[in-house]
Amino acid sequence: EVQLQASGGGLVQPGGSLRLSCVTSGFTFDDYAIGWFRQAPGKAREGVSCITPKDRNTWIADFAKGRFTIFSDSAENTVHLQMSALTPDDTAIYYCATEVTGICEGGGDYWGQGTQVTVSS
Repeated sequence: EVQLQASGGGLVQPGGSLRLSCVTSGFTFDDYAIGWFRQAPGKAREGVSCITPKDRNTWIADFAKGRFTIFSDSAENTVHLQMSALTPDDTAIYYCATEVTGICEGGGDYWGQGTQVTVSS
């Protein structure tokens, strides 16, 4: 059974940093792409970043470039999203998801439960 467990969210002040983690199980880690998505209240879900652990190719949304970094730990079957210079616009529930094609295409086949990120002073 494919499972994803997202964690690391919380309350942070503007300009602060957080590291989100997505621990995966139930599949061969290198076979799937793993992405981070977010959904703010009243807004559509949007892609944040994605990585293919096999070759560590990454994709990152324009709003996250220069602030967010995605990386994988194959030993721990975990994908991390390091976020810095956070602003209130980054407030959302962040989800991780797999893409079984192994390509970052902006979709998601299996989803984690989400972790809340709140950026506020």
